[in-house]
Amino acid sequence: MRPGSEGPAYDRTAPQAPVLHLRGPILLGPEEEVPEAWVVGGRIRHQRPDLPSGTEVREVDGYVLPGLADLHCHVGISDEGTGTTLDQARGQARTDRDTGVLLIRDAGSIIDTAPLQRESDLPRIIRAGRHVARTRRYLIGYAHEVDPDQLPATVATEAQRGDGWVKLVGDWIDREAGDLTPTWSAEDFRVAAEVAHAGGARITTHTFDEETLPLVLDAGFDCLEHATGLTDATIARAAEAGVPVVTTLVNVDEFETYASQGEKKFPRYADHMRRLRAQRFERTRDAHDAGIQLLTGTDAGGVLGHGIIHDELDELAACGLDPVAILQAASWAPREFLGVPGLEDGAPADLLVVDEDPRRDHRTLRAPSRIVLDGAVVR
Repeated sequence: MRPGSEGPAYDRTAPQAPVLHLRGPILLGPEEEVPEAWVVGGRIRHQRPDLPSGTEVREVDGYVLPGLADLHCHVGISDEGTGTTLDQARGQARTDRDTGVLLIRDAGSIIDTAPLQRESDLPRIIRAGRHVARTRRYLIGYAHEVDPDQLPATVATEAQRGDGWVKLVGDWIDREAGDLTPTWSAEDFRVAAEVAHAGGARITTHTFDEETLPLVLDAGFDCLEHATGLTDATIARAAEAGVPVVTTLVNVDEFETYASQGEKKFPRYADHMRRLRAQRFERTRDAHDAGIQLLTGTDAGGVLGHGIIHDELDELAACGLDPVAILQAASWAPREFLGVPGLEDGAPADLLVVDEDPRRDHRTLRAPSRIVLDGAVVR
């Protein structure tokens, strides 16, 4: 198993389930497949296992691929921007699961969702703790709001509370400037990354604004969320550094709403948000063409409801990505980036079965014939 395949998201007992014979192809990656596989004891096996006489074996036909991933999801935040109950968070996770999302990086939650990690019928959740934001520079109630002198200690704490990830809010509207601006100095970003890495965690940032990107790239951040302010220069830098971008194009489409809400008081901000929205497809395609790894994220939870991964895939298609590139962003690449197994021999059986080849049309993923978690058919 790759690093990351052991830990809280995998510390659960696979349910008792019949053996499945997957008569594929089994899509291991963009250019790799095997014709068939078996699911035994919650694990994928590429060779037919020796089974006791009388073992129930169910035949399953179709194209098989690892479950979809949502790398920017907020399980535990309500539509009102408050913390949910654990049962409500469970319902959010099930909604995502039923669309084929079997792996979530929870990019900031108000509540502790660790108990959900032990439930084998829910997507595997890798937590980033709670957002870390500058005082009075983010949505009320979502984040730990701190001043620069408190930032190192807060990042150190969140590095231990999550599952190897810290989420920093890198920019937001500055009411004095009337526009988006970075919420931290270059030195603050550098220290935050240094502290997170010293604590064994990676660090990512919410960023809309152009000015933030050079600062976080200089600081050595590991990932970019939204990244609507990408320029030719920062695209080249992120590509060279191997820093991926988590797309949240469904949310970026909402920038017109945010612009309209702030237009009367903050016209510069409104104009800026509209420009970012207008260039979203072009900048995303430019990032892809430059070699930046795109990873799917929906930003579900809070403003947006759960269960919208397929809308995000449609947005990637609107950027000009072909079906294989979309599958790479939504299935194979997120697992590799997080150190989570795909469908290699011995991996946990978290998979989708679809009737048509998703490498020809990503939309077939909207109607999986089977959703399998820990080797059990959950839908």
